[in-house]
Amino acid sequence: MNRFSAMMKMTAVRLSALYLLLFTVCAIGLVFYMTSLSVNLLTSQTEAAVNEEIESVGQSYQRAGIAGLVRSIERRGRQPGAYLYLVTDPAGRIVAGNVQSIEAGVLQTDGWIERPISYERYGENNDPEVHRAIARVIVMPNGIRVMVGRDLGEPEKIRLVVRRSLGAALGIMGIGAFLIWFFVGRRALHRIDEVSVASQRIMGGDLAGRLPVSGSGDEFDRLAANLNGMLARIQELNEGVRHVSDNIAHDLKTPLTRMHNRAESALANAKTTKAYRAALDGMIGDSDQLIRTFNAILMISRLESGYSSETMELLPLSTVVQDVFELYEPTAEDAGITFTLGSVDATPVRINRELVGQTISNLVDNAIKYAGGAEKPVEISLAVEKQDHMIRAIVTDNGPGIPPDQVDRATERFVRLEESRSQPGSGLGLSLAKAVMKLHGGTLELQDNAPGLRAVLAFPVGEETK
Repeated sequence: MNRFSAMMKMTAVRLSALYLLLFTVCAIGLVFYMTSLSVNLLTSQTEAAVNEEIESVGQSYQRAGIAGLVRSIERRGRQPGAYLYLVTDPAGRIVAGNVQSIEAGVLQTDGWIERPISYERYGENNDPEVHRAIARVIVMPNGIRVMVGRDLGEPEKIRLVVRRSLGAALGIMGIGAFLIWFFVGRRALHRIDEVSVASQRIMGGDLAGRLPVSGSGDEFDRLAANLNGMLARIQELNEGVRHVSDNIAHDLKTPLTRMHNRAESALANAKTTKAYRAALDGMIGDSDQLIRTFNAILMISRLESGYSSETMELLPLSTVVQDVFELYEPTAEDAGITFTLGSVDATPVRINRELVGQTISNLVDNAIKYAGGAEKPVEISLAVEKQDHMIRAIVTDNGPGIPPDQVDRATERFVRLEESRSQPGSGLGLSLAKAVMKLHGGTLELQDNAPGLRAVLAFPVGEETK
């Protein structure tokens, strides 16, 4: 009973019940309408036949009088499938006919009897079935009454057959509906129980758990697949938060410790204003590095949570690339690096100029920083190319590059490869570039330049600019 009550609380089962009820009401109404229509049609045909029979009997009376009328009725009443005939004298005594008894008061009518009458034929004394008929009474000038009627057995049989058929059909439908509800509802309840168990396990802290998917492709599978995708994303975000927390604690511990040691050293050993100033300058540099780190973290969080698209504008990517080239060309020249600007496609794309400029600047700055210490001549180039409805900003260098097995890890927050440990930085540059490209619907690709690194920012071209 509890499982049945639970099934009846399901929306699908309730809708099925309502549809079955609506169909049943409509079917009953339609059957009763068609039955009444058929019965009325047969009754009308019967009345027409009775009228024709009365005309025929009347012709016998006109030809041979009462005696001829009685003989004609006696002869007609003995034929198979005969009409109902009854002739009475003015005193109401039966003179002729094939009806043994009839309802009282019927023969007092003149014309069509308003309702079907019950009667009994000769030889049917032990027949428990009640016969009904429609009849018409004619009053002769001499007071003799003649009744001619027709049995309603055929219309009544049609009505009975239709109603029995309807009852059988509704019974079969009801049993089928109950069986469908029972088996389908039980399966649905089983799926819901599985989802409930999995949900309780997930709420208990097991974010690696997933909702069961049967593979049938029904609405439960689609819902479970969407929720599993959401759980995977939540797990990914939680893992990211945990890694970020660990990395923050690890990477920020060093500058904070350095600041603390400088402050203690200045208090213990500094004797002059110059020594105090040097200590403060070092602390300010460390604090600036911390501020830049936190600003980068905040920017990445803003981008991953959905940066406002209102800051986008349609402009050539080459404009941003040329600005970055002009900004870093003197720095590269001072470091003895060959910095060149290649071909720049002028196709406009919808971008946030500030974010894209910062991203390209970070890539160029990384190339100068990590490739600048190489013994061989360092070469860095910038270019903008259009390929397959994509605009690509490309930064290449011939430095140490990134090992292929470390490419995915290099874009994680606070990850610094062993080759870059000796250089200043927070390990957030490539993470920020990845977040910026996700905001623009593009991708960050880190490829082997053999030797060196080829960093590609691929932007999709809008429909209006293709």
